[in-house]
Amino acid sequence: MYTKDRVLLALQQTSGYLSGESMSEQLGVSRAAIWKAINSLREQGYEIDSVTNKGYRLLSVPDVLTQESVRNVLADTHIAAVYVLESVDSTNNEAKRQAQKGAPHNSVFVAEEQTGGKGRLGRVWKSPAGSGLWFTLLLRPHVPPEQVTCLTLLAGMAVSRAIRELSGLDAQIKWPNDVVLGGQKLCGILTEMAAEVERIEYVGVGIGVNVNTESFPEEIAFKATSLLLATGKRWNRAQLLKAILLEMETLLQRQENGEIEQILKEYQSECVTIGRKVSVQRGNIRLSGIAEGITDTGELLVRQSNGSILTINSGEVSVQGIYGE
Repeated sequence: MYTKDRVLLALQQTSGYLSGESMSEQLGVSRAAIWKAINSLREQGYEIDSVTNKGYRLLSVPDVLTQESVRNVLADTHIAAVYVLESVDSTNNEAKRQAQKGAPHNSVFVAEEQTGGKGRLGRVWKSPAGSGLWFTLLLRPHVPPEQVTCLTLLAGMAVSRAIRELSGLDAQIKWPNDVVLGGQKLCGILTEMAAEVERIEYVGVGIGVNVNTESFPEEIAFKATSLLLATGKRWNRAQLLKAILLEMETLLQRQENGEIEQILKEYQSECVTIGRKVSVQRGNIRLSGIAEGITDTGELLVRQSNGSILTINSGEVSVQGIYGE
């Protein structure tokens, strides 16, 4: 742990003032190193009061995602390992790299900024620093590969439930991998896996939430939103991360206990796609109908005008009334 992180931890664990001399002795570093760490923390937005003969006192903490701040927030969860990066190409890519090196089940990879964030179908996902929550949950589940689609659905439920719990907003799921507010996109989910024919090696569930985003490019402003835009106030991203992971933990445990049928019933009640007119492109053909339900492996069931049922497991699905469609 860097001196700066150790100084921050010492200040967070002290209710009053802590002298530079005490910290120097406690941490085994020079007074100059303490002073340098204090200044560095102030530059990052930490408000630290200093009084002669009393020392330093932490007054307020900025919404900065650091290894120490995220670890502290997740201390009472069952997350096995926490990786926090200031900047990375994408948290999904980092999860893959660390998975190949043996990173354990239930590891989480969080980035302040992604330089190559991606969504479905190779789209770019803008991930600037300080605005959103960009992370990947690495899992090594004991389920057959065909059930991986359900992990995307569980992640959508975890995000929407966490947001409803924290903010009171009516967050809903757009099958299979978006969370929406009032017809605008709030969150995207990208699940990727490495598997053999009958065994999953690992799955990376990548989640991107627009938290404190103040504005969007003109071409997507009509169909995107953030918690800040929806509520008029800023949100603590680490606390939102914890809430999502706790919801995901509960859902994964229920899945392991054989409750997937009940979970998918709950999913349908929270999914804005169900009951609406949808359309999907298959090759050169555009098919449409009313979304009626979800299969036990997470596929979308659509009743066409001729009464036949279309089962959709992939592709770009447009939903009437969502994203201006």
